[in-house]
Amino acid sequence: MAQQVLATKHRGRFITLEGGEGVGKSTLAAGLKTQLEARGKSVVLTREPGGTSGAEALRTLLLSPPEGAGWSPLAEALLFYAARSDHLDRLIRPHLARGGWVICDRFSDSTRAYQAAAGGAMIEAIETLDRMCVADTAPDLTLILDLPLSQALQRAEARGRRPDAIEARDKDYHQRVREAFLAIAAAHPDRCVVLDAAKPPAELAALALAAIDQRLGKA
Repeated sequence: MAQQVLATKHRGRFITLEGGEGVGKSTLAAGLKTQLEARGKSVVLTREPGGTSGAEALRTLLLSPPEGAGWSPLAEALLFYAARSDHLDRLIRPHLARGGWVICDRFSDSTRAYQAAAGGAMIEAIETLDRMCVADTAPDLTLILDLPLSQALQRAEARGRRPDAIEARDKDYHQRVREAFLAIAAAHPDRCVVLDAAKPPAELAALALAAIDQRLGKA
């Protein structure tokens, strides 16, 4: 049903970018927005958690919790889906309904990878939340940026800022995240394309655009 809805000619396209820390999602998202706008598309670039004022407030709670506070994996998932629901209702669905394109830095697959696979939250609970919240607004295409953990962590450290509550978790956690994204891609080859994030930004953007053209038709 979701794929039928996504295929309607009046609806825009929904692309999500996924991957661990330091893989270059933000840089790629900005580059794709520029290239798609050059083709005459109306493109909204957004992120999760965030994208709306309510979701950004929840982002702060998640990534910079009050001193002494912390969230269980399930509590994190619930907060992510609260933010996601507002994001979908107030930004993503309206723009898609107008025929626009949405590029989102992280979406439901991040919850599956971080809170379920790496954190230990029950995947059944997360999939129930996803059916309730996302429903037929599944991504048309998910680009998963993959990079060996050592390189990814070096890039993340090079940002020169204090890591947030999730970035600061140990290497084993982040390795589980990487493996989870690759497992998601293998389980959903019709939706997901894995890209080598070690490529230079321009080359990576060209590969991503080629995947968009191949999977969604040349924009």
